[in-house]
Amino acid sequence: MPRAETSPNTSPAEATAARWWSAQPDGRVLCTLCPRLCRMADGQAGFCYIRQNRGGKLVQLGYGRSTGFAVDPIEKKPLNHFYPGTPVLSFGTAGCNLGCKFCQNWDISKAKLDLGEAGLRQSTPDDVVDLAVAQQAPSIAYTYNDPVIWAEYVIDIARAARRRGVNNVLVTAGYVTDEARPELYADADAANVDLKAFSEDFYRKTTASHLDAVLETLKWIRHNSNTWLEVTTLLIPGHNDGDDELTRMAAWFAANLGPDVPLHFTAFHPDFKMTDVPATPPETLRRARAIARAAGLRYVYVGNVHDEDGQTTYCARCARPLIGRDWYAITHFALERGACAHCGHPVPGRFSAEPVQLRSGFRRLRVTPA
Repeated sequence: MPRAETSPNTSPAEATAARWWSAQPDGRVLCTLCPRLCRMADGQAGFCYIRQNRGGKLVQLGYGRSTGFAVDPIEKKPLNHFYPGTPVLSFGTAGCNLGCKFCQNWDISKAKLDLGEAGLRQSTPDDVVDLAVAQQAPSIAYTYNDPVIWAEYVIDIARAARRRGVNNVLVTAGYVTDEARPELYADADAANVDLKAFSEDFYRKTTASHLDAVLETLKWIRHNSNTWLEVTTLLIPGHNDGDDELTRMAAWFAANLGPDVPLHFTAFHPDFKMTDVPATPPETLRRARAIARAAGLRYVYVGNVHDEDGQTTYCARCARPLIGRDWYAITHFALERGACAHCGHPVPGRFSAEPVQLRSGFRRLRVTPA
């Protein structure tokens, strides 16, 4: 299969050759990065918009081109068991390999990139790591749009970050093939995977994708990688928040991922093609959390609402609060060497000795195009 290795310091304009594809007898190319398996004629782009057939070769238009950088709390990804209270440099490109009707970043995920487009930040992998170091962010998050579709860029940045002791975080829908998954996650320290629902019908009709491929990614990360895993489900009233579906999801989660993988239930707000659906009531999140905890999951959280109890980490043995949270602010910290300071029970995750609180909670970086 044609593969193109890129140097960490290759200029973005040159580093457009894609990986994970094959030439077809009819002149089209087959992209094998995600389960969509797009076949593209010359000049045609795939569903994600940024992978394109140019003269019988697949190119990737998102390499080196960011739609914006920000410094976030790590809890915003959301990751609650990965260096709590630390800042993370967050950025994305454009396009997506899913078609979620409820997308809350639709202005980015549905954007199309053109190589001549002005106003986009041009950054080599080392440039991105330099920015993280300058902002005193111990981690980089590949987010806003799905990093799967710009995997070549992610991999090169992640390798550069690894060499300099900076962590890598993928915020993704997990829609990636068995072929591409190992290299994408080779240098990923943590991932938050969106489990959109626990229904194939929902995935097919509302996201234009399929559930089984995401479940395979979740199991692979949990059992075949060194990547710390957390999972998020956005609860949409009347679409994926029924007791039966949540009970089945929690049972699958416990059986396949185990009780120690954190699960986040977050609130939907009307957006994109689902502006007629009401926002998620807080009681729906609390009900989902209760169902998941009843299934044996030990670390279940709620998000996008103010709920200090539902955002706090409790000891699985003595039930004492260990990491208190008020939105993204750390209000209490009772861990010692990754264990409960009260009873010594270990807490799964990656923890530093003390949290470093990001006071503002969020700041967008004003970085002008190179």
